[in-house]
Amino acid sequence: MEQRTDRIAALERLIVSYQRSYYNGEAEISDAEFDLLWDELKSLHPKSPVLAKVGKDDGGFPKAKHLIPMGSQEKAANPEEFLQWAEKISALGDFGGFVVQYKLDGASLELQYKNGILLKAVTRGDGVTGDEITSNARAMKGVVEKLKDDFSGGVRGEVIMTHDVWQKKYRDKANCRNAANGLMRRKDGKGSEDLSFITYDACAPDNDDFFVNEAGKISWLERQGFAVIPLVETANPGEIIAYREKIASARDTLPFDIDGLVIKDKTTDPADLRRARPERQIAFKFVLETAFSVLRDVEWSESGATYTPIGVIDPVRLAGTTVQRANLNNPDMIRAMGLKIGKAVSVVKRGEIIPKIEGLAPDGALPAEHEQEIVFPDTCGTCGTALEDGGTRLFCPNPGCQKKLHHRLEKWAGVLDIRELGDKLLRQLFDKKRVMSVAALYTLTAEELALYERMGKQSAEKVIRHIMTPREMSLAGFVAGFDFEGVGELIMERVASSGYNTLERLRSAAVEDLARIWGIGTITAETIVQGLRDAKEDMDNVLASGVISIAAPPREEDLPLLGLSFCFTGELKTMKRSAAEEKIKLLGAALKSSVVKDLSYLVTNDTESGTAKNKKARDLGIPIIDEDQFRALLEKSGPAPPA
Repeated sequence: MEQRTDRIAALERLIVSYQRSYYNGEAEISDAEFDLLWDELKSLHPKSPVLAKVGKDDGGFPKAKHLIPMGSQEKAANPEEFLQWAEKISALGDFGGFVVQYKLDGASLELQYKNGILLKAVTRGDGVTGDEITSNARAMKGVVEKLKDDFSGGVRGEVIMTHDVWQKKYRDKANCRNAANGLMRRKDGKGSEDLSFITYDACAPDNDDFFVNEAGKISWLERQGFAVIPLVETANPGEIIAYREKIASARDTLPFDIDGLVIKDKTTDPADLRRARPERQIAFKFVLETAFSVLRDVEWSESGATYTPIGVIDPVRLAGTTVQRANLNNPDMIRAMGLKIGKAVSVVKRGEIIPKIEGLAPDGALPAEHEQEIVFPDTCGTCGTALEDGGTRLFCPNPGCQKKLHHRLEKWAGVLDIRELGDKLLRQLFDKKRVMSVAALYTLTAEELALYERMGKQSAEKVIRHIMTPREMSLAGFVAGFDFEGVGELIMERVASSGYNTLERLRSAAVEDLARIWGIGTITAETIVQGLRDAKEDMDNVLASGVISIAAPPREEDLPLLGLSFCFTGELKTMKRSAAEEKIKLLGAALKSSVVKDLSYLVTNDTESGTAKNKKARDLGIPIIDEDQFRALLEKSGPAPPA
């Protein structure tokens, strides 16, 4: 907990420092790196006062308050996140469609007018108050000193430097944004004439009816003589996703830098605009890298009862590797894209690791080819049952499907980390119909196991010893081990934290009860309820064996690691990794399978190695601790796991 406090303090110092460099000259790190720090602080200390501030201008200029709050926007990094936001906005009673604009990569500025005359130009500052740089702004291209209309209010836009100007005069600066940030704050005003001001918003604080909709607002700005960015209107989120792909592929041809799109509800909502973080607009960021290829085939990967589509594409270079296969997620994504064999597609690497078909390529990106429909499998290849298309997944609904039962055994062995129970031995036991349920594992004896291929007495005794080692599991881990389709441990942790924290309470929950939990939904709730019903006998028999028990619901004071997360890599010497993982979960911490931005600790006995996980942890500033440090952390929190 002390280390967690130290990490929070370090993050707050870093964020304040980088905000200062961002708003007062040249940014020291990229937006993506800054976002990682911001998100980590938000996960560790959501109420940190640093998160409530945008930044601070220290240029020595007079201070002025904004007419339009200039806080941070909500962000979407991928289509799924954007669609979630779009669904929420579309459900509002006064929803009028979407407007889409470029997200300019410059420095925000508000021009303040009284009766149509420019009074002040104010930088973003802390979102409420900024530096008044009116004299510098008057020299910028695109700043209008006298409007055509009698308007009192604020006009918001971005100060940018065009690529041409940067190439000719400011190549010593890292990029156009850094150059613009530095010049606009010069006390002598030198260089302001090389900057341009492009508008995208306006507000009349004393007259909420001045602007009726966002498209009309942009038209008004244009009539006053301001430079504006292109505006697209649509009510279809799918069209916005396609437009993002098109603009992402063409942004190098633009005269200035953009780093995504801004999508707003077409209906102007002055009250929302006055919020520190408006709800009716979102920044839809570009992906790191996109490549275009042609879909040649779709293969269906079988994992348990689920059939997952994998796109086979023409080889294409992406993030330093050659990609020929890419995820397609689920049937709904295929339908939403209107995808067919022969179509040109946009391929990205999620987290620069997993290739994924994100959408269709823009028209003309690749030559048109003959297209044909994608054929979905309709029956289970194992039991012959008709597959069920649930939209987000295609699966075999037969609870007695042999493939499904075998996958459950594999999942259980994986959750409990019974490595001695290898795939080959498990397959033998299953094929001979000796182990057809999880509970059957706990009826095995060393004598009978010794008769199986490549076993012998000592190997059999070792397997049985590890199977029969008593374990106390969290409710989430216990249920996840029974392999309900699409229901992992994280989902079950969310369910348990919502009050369904015993097996009895969980079994008594109706679909409607679980569906009300944030992030669950009706389909997942139905899967959990049906899965609990189908696996009831097996679960009860496992618990009756006396080997496995479910931990009692924890009290908050019993969760000293709440809010922390751990990732383990490599072998541990004094304990099994599964025991360490289960222990941290029982103490309230989250288990991560990879190094991600919100990770608290990477645990490894080779802290100085150059492995990918170690390198990424160092790049993200995540503490790397060894086994002794990990055990010391556990001992402060309670009894350490057994060796």
